[in-house]
Amino acid sequence: MSDALDFTDKARRARLRLIGIGVTAGVVLTGGAVLAVTTLGGGDHEKGSMASPGASSAAPAPSTSSGKRRTPASEYKLRILKSDKVKDAIGVGFPQSDRGAVSAAVRHLQELDLLDDNVAEKQLKAIVSKDSPGTVDKRVSDVRKLRERAGLPPSGGTPPGLSFSTQVNAVRVTSADDTGQVLIIWMNYDRFASLPDKAADNNPLKGETDYAIYKWEDGDWKLTEEPRYTKRVHGPRAYDPDSPYAFQDMWRQVTLD
Repeated sequence: MSDALDFTDKARRARLRLIGIGVTAGVVLTGGAVLAVTTLGGGDHEKGSMASPGASSAAPAPSTSSGKRRTPASEYKLRILKSDKVKDAIGVGFPQSDRGAVSAAVRHLQELDLLDDNVAEKQLKAIVSKDSPGTVDKRVSDVRKLRERAGLPPSGGTPPGLSFSTQVNAVRVTSADDTGQVLIIWMNYDRFASLPDKAADNNPLKGETDYAIYKWEDGDWKLTEEPRYTKRVHGPRAYDPDSPYAFQDMWRQVTLD
């Protein structure tokens, strides 16, 4: 690499390589265990869980009394809350409710830094559970590996002018235990990159799916990768906004405050 290569060229190359990497850019949030959930919406649940045993894969497509098929696109959207405050460049202070956990997961997916390992480390320390030792180091290592694959030094800031935005389309909530205080949030999202010399991202990451486990701890929702939860991982149905089967599997679209 030439020393004369300017930051704009570095940013462009990083952006192109990140698109090639694909979902690797979203690995900051991982882990989970899955049970089906009966409902998501209609107010917050301060105690307990919304989860229940899963429906059979052979169950008929859901419909209303009028016979209209219910899909994620045709039904209510889950409102994503704002955080009460910001700590180390990431939102914290979400309410003790299912909606609070979902809001934490969505906001953190949007806010976690993908390329600046120093910023990412501070953010992760603010949101990772004390019962998940090693998660911060592991996720920071992922960021550094991503930087190297993007042609950047292993540690440092994001090249000037390069930025990312994440749009979460839908979520699916499940319970990881019997208390309702450990939840798994699956998220379907799109990710866009921008450069100062480009008006729009012509090749965004579309329809990616990731999940994160959040537990209620010390007055906030914390990200965890404890083996007792991660060992129970199973995948959900694929998200499709027009699919009655995705709706039946409890995928719900979101809207942000």
